[in-house]
Amino acid sequence: MSWSESLDLSVTWGVNGCCVDVLGAEQAGAQALVHFGPACLSPPARPLPIAFVLGQRSVALELCAKAFEAQNPDPTAPVVLLSEPACAHALEALATLLRPRYLDLLVSSPALPLPVGSLNPDPEPLERFGRRFPLAPGRCLEEYGAFYVGGSEAISDPDLDPDLSRLLLGWAPGRPFSSCCPDTGRTQDEGARAWRLRARRHYLVERARDARVVGLLAGTLGVARHREALAHLRNLTQAAGKRSYVLALGRPTPAKLANFPEVDVFVLLACPLGALATQPSGSFFRPVLAPCELEAACNPAWPPPGLAPHLTHYADLLPGSPFHVPLPPPDSELWDTPDVSLITGDLRPPPAWKPSTDPGCSALTPRPQLELAESSPAASFLSSRSWQGLQPRLGQTPVTAAVTGRRGIAIAYEDEGSS
Repeated sequence: MSWSESLDLSVTWGVNGCCVDVLGAEQAGAQALVHFGPACLSPPARPLPIAFVLGQRSVALELCAKAFEAQNPDPTAPVVLLSEPACAHALEALATLLRPRYLDLLVSSPALPLPVGSLNPDPEPLERFGRRFPLAPGRCLEEYGAFYVGGSEAISDPDLDPDLSRLLLGWAPGRPFSSCCPDTGRTQDEGARAWRLRARRHYLVERARDARVVGLLAGTLGVARHREALAHLRNLTQAAGKRSYVLALGRPTPAKLANFPEVDVFVLLACPLGALATQPSGSFFRPVLAPCELEAACNPAWPPPGLAPHLTHYADLLPGSPFHVPLPPPDSELWDTPDVSLITGDLRPPPAWKPSTDPGCSALTPRPQLELAESSPAASFLSSRSWQGLQPRLGQTPVTAAVTGRRGIAIAYEDEGSS
């Protein structure tokens, strides 16, 4: 029996959004959901049967095989075949053409949800970057280079592809990574682009370390563990002595974020593709970070650049993940390590607040005189501006009787006559 014969279906289209709209499906009372178009394949916040229709893009197998041989002359080098979701159907056929010569070839596949009631394969494949990797026992993904089939020569800026950016950021820095256009077989070494993306990540981490006020953008409500991730980021900023505001603005745009000039950096809590989609744009008044950059900036126990992996999904930062790094205890020397900003050259002060388990830390301390203990960042920002709006000037202006004001509309008041 097909889904349409037994269940109420809800259909979503993934042209502008890659996340499954489970909230819309709930409001429609649907019992199953069909998602068309690109998908990040993030686990939904609510259990719901989901079918993905990723599409099938034509792939020139012979051209791609020749391009692979040109990029990988060593037949013993370990290489993973990757692709955009619409080209995943052709990877096995491409591997069939290459396996007579290449001995250590691994084929990835989209991490689609398993059917209800099905058994997990044994051994269970590694799942990362929205894909499954059937690694042999004792092997790790960091040993492999990558050959990516996807993209288009018509794209003016390849950095705008969030799926490829996710792979370049998360792949092992020392391993080769090349891409191939599925239509023409034209290849490109992605090492320079990966270096450029990582350099921007390091810059954003420095901006987050210099920031005093952090805006947490709730960019998704349909991906699993988003509430836990939001609480983790708030505790992270508090431990680093920063103030944070949670903003629910929908899709972030420069016009929306410009309404909060007192915020130094924004952190977009979204799926892996959504968190990277806004990064290349230079029109934002303040930088927009991914949760991994905030973790590297606020957690002193996080490994230094070059040793820490770039995690594109916020769930990898939470407890239970093999990449989770807990905050150091309050008395750790890591909180007092001197730190110099690479942007301003100034010495950063130690965090003004540290996580504490002392039950008496919240007790009130009597003060000899009344003084302002803490002000909001918005009020501090307003006080530093040269123009602060209309001034009330209480007691400084004479009292006068009320008079009749102007009447009409702004384009033609009654006392202006006709022109």
